[in-house]
Amino acid sequence: MKHIPFFLLLFAVLLTACASSAAPTAAPAPAEPQTVTVVTHDSFAIGEETVKAFEAENNAKVVFLQSGDAGSVLNQAILTRDAPVADVLFGVDNTFLSRALDADIFESYQSPVLADIPDEFELDLSSRALPVDYGDVCINYDKKYFADNNLPVPQSLEDLAKPEYKDLLVVENPATSSPGLAFLLATRVHFGDGYLDYWKSLKANGVVVVDGWETAYYTNFSASSGKGPQPMVVSYASSPAAEVFFASPAPTESPTASIVAADMCFRQIEFVGILKNGQNKLLAQKFVDFMLSQKFQEDMPLNMFVYPVNQKAQLPEVFVKYADVAQSPAAMSPDEIAYYRDAWIEAWTAAMK
Repeated sequence: MKHIPFFLLLFAVLLTACASSAAPTAAPAPAEPQTVTVVTHDSFAIGEETVKAFEAENNAKVVFLQSGDAGSVLNQAILTRDAPVADVLFGVDNTFLSRALDADIFESYQSPVLADIPDEFELDLSSRALPVDYGDVCINYDKKYFADNNLPVPQSLEDLAKPEYKDLLVVENPATSSPGLAFLLATRVHFGDGYLDYWKSLKANGVVVVDGWETAYYTNFSASSGKGPQPMVVSYASSPAAEVFFASPAPTESPTASIVAADMCFRQIEFVGILKNGQNKLLAQKFVDFMLSQKFQEDMPLNMFVYPVNQKAQLPEVFVKYADVAQSPAAMSPDEIAYYRDAWIEAWTAAMK
């Protein structure tokens, strides 16, 4: 081996050092956004800017999978619990809550934002399903019809079976409709074992039964199309606010109102949960916190026409003016609903043939 002169070695070292100090240090590449996948029912909606705010704050990408009605979403989650298609599930309500908990599809998560949510909405004390919103299923009525016919608005379930209200009510089938099931539960709470006798009296008084809310509200209800034959429909206490919000030009008052007398409404509460075996538990927790936060909660009413459960959230003016909240809604435990739901629906179906 030949020896390299010392001065040449020294020159090479100095040259390398200068090159190293002159070269700028490359900035580390930004981390790729992580994805959190949220499966919801088809009625879920939230503002794009609200979602972008969460994504920016958490360097995240939110993917929503809308998968049918609440029952379909839950069925899918149960069937895929070992390898879920999402990290978070939103949309299970109190009529399906016990089924979700019995299937053990959710992780327990004690969100710090629960401190801002009244205890009355926290139906799962193990914090697997956390409350997000609520809405009252009530009878809505066409104000003009009742005024034109000088007919008093019914103030009890019993009133609906009176002759003066014959053929005036359309309801949804509880076997195929969430509000239909809610109204059936309201009658079960009020009449107990006599609920079928009550439904038979409604049938004799000309109650109309259709498969779903859209048909009931937009085809049968007189106030929505102006042509429907029924001036009363099972809908939501927020529907009068929606009538004003979506009208162009906006009317000075809603053409509809809700009957919120005691036991005439049933309160639906919707929940969110972190799915077991999901891919991104930490980001899932952050998204659940976000859904319960004031920002998200204040964006819900005009997107889904539900009420926020976070007591810090402010309602939009159209809700304050035109939507009603039932002060004494019919209530039933999720366990009781889960145990008897199918039997009650089957008995109702037989009675209404």
